[in-house]
Amino acid sequence: MKKWTVILCLLLVPALASAGDRTLFVYNWTEYMPDEVLTAFEEKTGINVVYSTYDSNESMYAKVKLTRGKGYDVVFPSTYFVHKMRKEGLLSPIDHTSLANFKHLDPVLLDKPYDPGNTYSIPYVWGSTALAYNKDQVAPEKMRSWKDLWRPEFKNRLVMNDDVREVLGVGLIINGFSVNDTDPDHIRMAYESIRSLMPNIRVFSGDSPKQPLLNLEAWAGMVWNGEAYMAAQDFPAIQYAYPEEGAIFWVDSMVIPKEARNKKEALAFIDFILEPENALLVCEYIGYAPANRTAVSMMPEELKNNPTIFPDPEDVKKGEFQTDVGDAILVYERYWERLKTGL
Repeated sequence: MKKWTVILCLLLVPALASAGDRTLFVYNWTEYMPDEVLTAFEEKTGINVVYSTYDSNESMYAKVKLTRGKGYDVVFPSTYFVHKMRKEGLLSPIDHTSLANFKHLDPVLLDKPYDPGNTYSIPYVWGSTALAYNKDQVAPEKMRSWKDLWRPEFKNRLVMNDDVREVLGVGLIINGFSVNDTDPDHIRMAYESIRSLMPNIRVFSGDSPKQPLLNLEAWAGMVWNGEAYMAAQDFPAIQYAYPEEGAIFWVDSMVIPKEARNKKEALAFIDFILEPENALLVCEYIGYAPANRTAVSMMPEELKNNPTIFPDPEDVKKGEFQTDVGDAILVYERYWERLKTGL
């Protein structure tokens, strides 16, 4: 794996750049952008990038909410958090006329209910959450359904994403409900199902769910497809499977917080990421599908035909994209806390 030159923020708000500096503060998911793209942007524009990371939408939101984003210029929330942050007035409108490369985006991923007209967000990548396993330890026929996670041979051998919506989403799916369900009784049923899975769960991971698989601590689990892709580059025994009930799908986008101090630089960065060559580099490194259709057309066939990155249309049809659940998130969070504390 390439060495990440990431500046981790120890304070709640990054230090301000000295007067006259052109600096951009980027707040992104862990392992979500190759160094070479950041370096190329700095060399092309002369803008210094201060790059920090988070491991969940919730931790990102908490910081942006507390400061209204003051100190961050570009952030990468998932679909339903774009909706939430937009409703709460935490985002700045994005000037599309400043984005010469907006034309490269796939129209299928634009103008969605979470942000009509993409007034506040620009799609970055889209991906899935499904099943990963070590084929040296687990036969493929034992990883066809979400229900397979409950197999007794997986006791203390599963890794799960440290994500409230996704983990409880699995509980909803196996009970026949939508991953976007808002019924408190259904969410309670999902919690009870996941609670019964706890003996099999070795670790919840948000930073790098692939690592327990690579370390042979876990044999299987639920991970993001890009994590499975990166793991397989180092260890081909790691396989990715779309469960028969359907995977969970999502889009992560680039947004500019309301109180961002460097909005001109933020727009330059977003437009740079939208250049097809850069979107392709991102995909090749992190294994998530770009929202950039021009970049897809430029891909080598082995990447374009990799089902971990690009699921079969039937797998997409069986799955479901996450949406905002409104105030029901408080119910999710209550049960998540109970799950994590063992209550």
